[in-house]
Amino acid sequence: MYRYLGEFVSRGAGSALASGCADSALPASASLLRVRHYSEAVGGQKEDDPNFFKMVEGFFDRGASIVEDKLVEDLKNKETEQQKRHRVRGILKIIKPCNHILSVSFPLKRDNGEWEVIEGYRAQHSQHRTPCKGGIRYSADVCVDEVKALASLMTYKCAVVDVPFGGAKAGVKINTRNYSDTELEKITRRFTLELAKKGFIGPGIDVPAPDMSTGEREMSWIADTYANTLGHNDINAHACVTGKPISQGGIHGRISATGRGLFHGIENFINEASYMSMLGLSPGFGDKTFVIQGFGNVGMHSMRYLHRYGAKCVGIGEVDGSIWNPNGIDPKELEDYKLQHGTIVGFPNSTPYEGSILEADCNILIPAASEKQLTKANAHKIKAKIVAEGANGPTTPEADKIFLERNIMVIPDLYLNAGGVTVSYFEWLKNLNHVSYGRLTFKYERDSNYHLLMSVQESLERKFGKVGGTLPVVPTEEFQARIAGASEKDIVHSGLAYTMERSARQIMRTGMKYNLGLDLRTAAYVNAIEKVFKVYNEAGLTFT
Repeated sequence: MYRYLGEFVSRGAGSALASGCADSALPASASLLRVRHYSEAVGGQKEDDPNFFKMVEGFFDRGASIVEDKLVEDLKNKETEQQKRHRVRGILKIIKPCNHILSVSFPLKRDNGEWEVIEGYRAQHSQHRTPCKGGIRYSADVCVDEVKALASLMTYKCAVVDVPFGGAKAGVKINTRNYSDTELEKITRRFTLELAKKGFIGPGIDVPAPDMSTGEREMSWIADTYANTLGHNDINAHACVTGKPISQGGIHGRISATGRGLFHGIENFINEASYMSMLGLSPGFGDKTFVIQGFGNVGMHSMRYLHRYGAKCVGIGEVDGSIWNPNGIDPKELEDYKLQHGTIVGFPNSTPYEGSILEADCNILIPAASEKQLTKANAHKIKAKIVAEGANGPTTPEADKIFLERNIMVIPDLYLNAGGVTVSYFEWLKNLNHVSYGRLTFKYERDSNYHLLMSVQESLERKFGKVGGTLPVVPTEEFQARIAGASEKDIVHSGLAYTMERSARQIMRTGMKYNLGLDLRTAAYVNAIEKVFKVYNEAGLTFT
């Protein structure tokens, strides 16, 4: 059953036609561009490779310019209009920059006896909520600018999905393929010590998580290192990091969380009839095709869930090649093939795709690799009507502008890939509570459900008698599956689905309120700015 948010699209189009506006022949989003001077708002970036942090700041400025008047209007105090505006602009200036940036260098003795110096960074963007939260990535392309940009994105991402963390990010400048497991463990443990010495890790200070080229194994090393050094007398020491294995205090559903959250994010918008009518598509996954760039953790799990709900994957792109099959690619078979061969190239029942997989013919494009993949150089060639940002910052401001002009809906990264930090929040709470979800209520819920069935049976027998024997009360298959109560995985999946749906509703309402059309990114930034501003304003500013 599909939802319909309202008639705001048709009303907006009707009023434009009635006024004889020259923009009325354009899509709603395109006409908005002229009114709001989009390119000026994003800093007038003209190159294909903008500074990543400036790019995020530009998106922030765009949202701030729209919401500033409302923030001033909502201040209920004795200040004059000018004082209120100074306050609002002052707090917006406070929100933008990174509060702390740590740069470390440390030696590594390689397995062959050679010595090497490893560089690493940790940026804490905001402490309006604590602890700070953000992943650790291992990549040869890591730099201070990238870490700052990703940390700022984390602040806005947490705000969008109502997770009470500040934003942070870390990066270690290595290519993991060039190091043995023993060397990677040395690097991870030493980097953890460097963070701990400077106060950049701790259950109530800064909590890392997996990111590019890191996973459960690295998070386990981090937790063990912290718990046996600086946190040796802290009962909550293992809450210093999330994304851990279950045996180390991890939570069921964390590995697939980002991909599952991406699926729920797309689901909330693709089932919304008003948005699909703007794109000329029918609601639902049934007849949709999709292409994924990047078959890592996010790409693999999002492919799995989209396939399960009826969408068809026709193409996958990786750094070493792309594959194509218009009849659909099976996610389980592709996953098994990659595990066996280390690549997707040569996958049976597919053909190599020549050219950029981003420009392939499909309904939904999912860039799930790295930042700045969609630029003004290729934005005009994108054939998909929905761009679902699985990666952080895959779309440059110039490409974003072109997508709005072309009536392509971009579901933004700061909402769509927030599933990971949402479930990390659940894991952090589990570590602080020192008990798994559902453990205290399993038996009570199961007994309650059985008593409910017995009560129904006894009521029926009192009404109709026991002629012919006991009246059977048979639970449905769905109820039978839930009789024992919710498992930890059930609770995680339910909490994630609810979080993504609630945040999508907030974005839709903001889009309607400010007449943003398909500009979901600005709507998401407006929501984030309002929430972060509220915390700073109500907490007050000390020592100024």
